[in-house]
Amino acid sequence: MTSKNVSEHGQNVASTHGIRGKLGYGVADIYGGGAFLIIGIAFLFFMTDIVGMHPALAGSIPVIGRIWDAVTDPLMGSIVDKTRSKFGAKRLYLLVGSFVASITFALLWVSVGGGPGVQYVFYLVAFILFSTGFTIVMVPYNALLPDMVESYQLRGQYTGYRMIFSALSAILGALLHEQIIQGFGGGSLGYLMMGIIFGVIFFVTLFLSFLNTWETDKPVDPSRRHGIRQQLSVFKNRSFRLYLGIFLFGQGSADFMMALVIYFLNVVLRERGYYTWVMAGVLSAQLIAMVLFMFLLKRYSKKLPVIIGFPLQIAASLAMLFFAYENAPLLPIVALAFLAGFGTAAGTVTSFAILADMPDVDELITSKRRAGVYSGMATFARKIANGLALGLIGVLLAVFGYEERALVQSDLTVAGVRAMFVFLPVIFLVLTIAFLWLYPLNQSAFELMKRELEQRRLGVVPDSDEQDRATLEAVTGYPYASLWSEENVRW
Repeated sequence: MTSKNVSEHGQNVASTHGIRGKLGYGVADIYGGGAFLIIGIAFLFFMTDIVGMHPALAGSIPVIGRIWDAVTDPLMGSIVDKTRSKFGAKRLYLLVGSFVASITFALLWVSVGGGPGVQYVFYLVAFILFSTGFTIVMVPYNALLPDMVESYQLRGQYTGYRMIFSALSAILGALLHEQIIQGFGGGSLGYLMMGIIFGVIFFVTLFLSFLNTWETDKPVDPSRRHGIRQQLSVFKNRSFRLYLGIFLFGQGSADFMMALVIYFLNVVLRERGYYTWVMAGVLSAQLIAMVLFMFLLKRYSKKLPVIIGFPLQIAASLAMLFFAYENAPLLPIVALAFLAGFGTAAGTVTSFAILADMPDVDELITSKRRAGVYSGMATFARKIANGLALGLIGVLLAVFGYEERALVQSDLTVAGVRAMFVFLPVIFLVLTIAFLWLYPLNQSAFELMKRELEQRRLGVVPDSDEQDRATLEAVTGYPYASLWSEENVRW
């Protein structure tokens, strides 16, 4: 199948499936968004206040898990790029991963006895198993969209549907998980039942995505090796380097806010009962924003959600300082949480919308399709953001004297949690904006790149003028004369 036929085939499939394809693609992020959100909100608190683990030790578990991901995520990307299957390389792992992901998520919430050493080893192994399951699903899933549709705007629409499901999963995860836990007594049994119920939900949604997605027939060379030099070569791609800054800091800002919200309510406000209202404010805004951004992505730049959402989140975070005291009124806190939700939604939408374009930039550089490699690196970056956020929070809680299971914390701890909740997300939001300002791939540059790719695939000498070549050099980070060379696959 020629590249032209492949492109036409992808568009015909998209046209045939319509809403079914968009829903089928998006529904898998019930797991991608929901599992991460629940862990971000509840895992550290489960470790410190249910299991009784020291916060620094609890925070180290996600960090060590991310070291493991440094091996598994790029490796999975290479495996995906070399896989041949009648189901499609990416969809095969959605099928397999639906079983693995559900079981490993439930395992995280099993409460074990024994000494601190036994507990630490158990939860470290459980977290590594969960993280591996997440890799098996999300690396292929993140690489799927470029092989489903070719259009810049259509990819934005599919990403919009995915983000709506991500917002729904956030509502489901953040609110339902707390209701399940409290419904079973608020202790270890509640956390276990929550893990089992969500494990079933994740299995069903991933299996539905497998049934309702497709892949175009991209050329695969199963004999091609993907060593460490090939993996590292992605960092020579200028657009990808800047994208990682957007992804890491944008997602990290949301991770800080979500992981600290329970501590902020318990320690600073002394109002755990506010949890449902505060999360409802954040998550309802996210859902509204996802729908809004989905329509905007049909016509405008993928940067626009951040331009709208981040200033709102920064303003809301700083304004929270005026209501960060014991028994503060609920209404302004919920209103500020609502504004912050537009920012968390914007970071997610922009990050995943941009990711779908990375394999095309790489193909222009290398003449190869390596969607799996890029997805593996991006998935690793996402986990790094989450792991470092949880690890840093655990360390800072210990520095500020947080006492696990204590009903009342010291003044130093209260001040520390207040500062973390307000300022850590803001710092990361500002860094995200800086990387996004430098990011070169807008819609006009994308269309230029796609035209260049089509000509090179057909063996036609590109008709790019001097200005076009300068644009492509800014996008790729390579001299124009060096593009489309397999030598660029190596570091």
